[in-house]
Amino acid sequence: MKLEVKDIHKSFSEKEILKGISFSVESGKALGLLGRNGAGKTTTIRTIMDVFHANSGEILVDGKKFDPRKIQIGYLPEERGLYPKRKVMDQMVYLARLRGVSKKKAIDNAKKWLERLEVIQHQNVLLETLSKGNQQKVQLASTLVCEPEIVILDEPFSGLDPVNSQILQDVVKELIADGKIVIFSSHQMSYVEEFCEDIVMINAGEVVLDGNLLEIKKEYGKNQLIVSAIDKDVDTLSQMLETQFSNMVAVTGSTKTEVIVKLVDGVTRMDFFKGLSDVDGLVIERFETYKPSLNDIFVAKVGEEA
Repeated sequence: MKLEVKDIHKSFSEKEILKGISFSVESGKALGLLGRNGAGKTTTIRTIMDVFHANSGEILVDGKKFDPRKIQIGYLPEERGLYPKRKVMDQMVYLARLRGVSKKKAIDNAKKWLERLEVIQHQNVLLETLSKGNQQKVQLASTLVCEPEIVILDEPFSGLDPVNSQILQDVVKELIADGKIVIFSSHQMSYVEEFCEDIVMINAGEVVLDGNLLEIKKEYGKNQLIVSAIDKDVDTLSQMLETQFSNMVAVTGSTKTEVIVKLVDGVTRMDFFKGLSDVDGLVIERFETYKPSLNDIFVAKVGEEA
């Protein structure tokens, strides 16, 4: 199955929120949908689900107009929406029945996912009596109770401790391995890097970056190097590179222990390394290709740390 979002525009009153959003994702893959708060991610998700109707553009599945009533979608919203004063099992069965699942199948599915997420012991208690982490796991079980073909997860790790986060990570990997389409939205970039082959980055309602994550990281690291030296702190080394090697590199950033530089056009790695080697008393500790994190790329493109 292939889901395609093509040139989606969406306005509310006079304000245009989505300005031609396009991307695609296939079964057995996860797509990272990224952006600052207010960038248009939730509007994009709700347009895919037909909660909002696009002003223009189209959404296709395998080349045909997408009808969310004919394909099961599981949606975990950032703002949780279960009923705190209802029993866990009762509302899971209710939600599955709304999606056309038979009562027997709904009960079986609910037990399956509650068991998998290690909260089966809470099936007959009120949701509000559970910890925040267990409520989150019940929310995910409710997302999956209809056995969806498309799974949309918006900040799924919110409120989870490391143990429960690992359980959820395993479940997401299982969904991908089972051939589901997974759209994953989070500000926790490490999780996006863990699951997603491809990303779409939205800013102010427009796609500012998209494609294969490994290729994007390779491109962003192109002609950039990480440099550190023994007995030279970052500030000292940065100043030296800016003054003595400005014809070879430009300092583009730093970590706590290393300086990130970009080679000037026409300068090779070996040219720069030879220049460093010729400096008396300078002992290079690390000299290698800069491999940017997704968080680095996010900050560079939309100007806000995740």
